[in-house]
Amino acid sequence: MVEGGVVTLHTRKVLNNRLLFRKQMVVDILHPNRASVPKSEVRERLAKLYKTTQDVVVAYGFRCQFGGGRSTGFANVYDSLDYAKRFEAKYRLLRQGVGQKVEKGGRKQRKERKNRQKKVRGVKKVKVQAGKK
Repeated sequence: MVEGGVVTLHTRKVLNNRLLFRKQMVVDILHPNRASVPKSEVRERLAKLYKTTQDVVVAYGFRCQFGGGRSTGFANVYDSLDYAKRFEAKYRLLRQGVGQKVEKGGRKQRKERKNRQKKVRGVKKVKVQAGKK
């Protein structure tokens, strides 16, 4: 809602997913005279619409239609932040600033560790994994 025009947000195909403790939906955004709408603004508007906080709303997969002025994407509104951290894709949580990046080392190091582990059996694999052989 910065300069450029009014933004209208509609949700459709709202599914209450009890297994994953969330509401899933398709989000349609009308934004005439604007190139696009930032996901942070979409999350803010959805949080207001569903009476929750921004950190449990995950918006993703937005595409602008040809000719502009309209975008369509998806959103998940979780019941709590714990459920969001448990079920949402890690890269989406990272983009929102909620999760932490997992450091897994270099590709070559991982391959060498895997091949060292193949040479031993049982509990000794843990020692090899830690780097002590």
